[in-house]
Amino acid sequence: MVCEIVDCEPKVPGYVLLQLSYILTEDSDTGKYNAMQSEQSSWASYNCRLMSTYDEIHGPAVSKGATPTDLSVDRVQCVRCLWWPLQAADWPTRHRNYNWPDSATVDRVVSNGCDVVHVAHPLCRQDEFMRKCQWRLSFSRAEIVLLNSWMPVQQIVYHMLRVFNKTERLTDITNSTETKIFSNYYLKTLMLWTCELTPQSWWIDDMNVVRMCVKLLHMLADWLKNSLSTLFC
Repeated sequence: MVCEIVDCEPKVPGYVLLQLSYILTEDSDTGKYNAMQSEQSSWASYNCRLMSTYDEIHGPAVSKGATPTDLSVDRVQCVRCLWWPLQAADWPTRHRNYNWPDSATVDRVVSNGCDVVHVAHPLCRQDEFMRKCQWRLSFSRAEIVLLNSWMPVQQIVYHMLRVFNKTERLTDITNSTETKIFSNYYLKTLMLWTCELTPQSWWIDDMNVVRMCVKLLHMLADWLKNSLSTLFC
């Protein structure tokens, strides 16, 4: 099956629907595929059978706890997109003051395409159709390329932030509804934005990684405060 990535209505940034467009059938004699346009308008949905042997849902992942004989397992249902999606078309071309990532790295990121993982936006989970058919664009392949392009000091700072997060158990903090309000993804986003918005000299002139981590944590705190103030205004 070949699906087209379609924006949701109302549009939710980063979340999409997958509409069936073509059916591919393999020619056993030539090994080539014949494409036939789908006559029905249908949407790719979540395979609920996966949940039958799993215990919990964490975002796009279904998790099975460890047993005396098996390790814990997370499974994410995803679909590979071989092309860079239109929904992120501005990322490769936007202006960058400090040339990070450089053009070669951007080209590698774009050539890897992306994935879509099944999870509905928190505001859409009460809608039965969206709960089953909404997917989120995943750029984990892009993140791997970007993280591997970091200087050693940037990689050290990122790992120190993750250790701090784990030591202080920030990801265990919940709100009044027992919903976790912090994730490691915030630290990754913080690092990626800082690498793009600061010159290389910011990382190498001082070389005091503890001071860098403190500055980054203060920056993250400001972002979270601004986000909460916007939310409750």
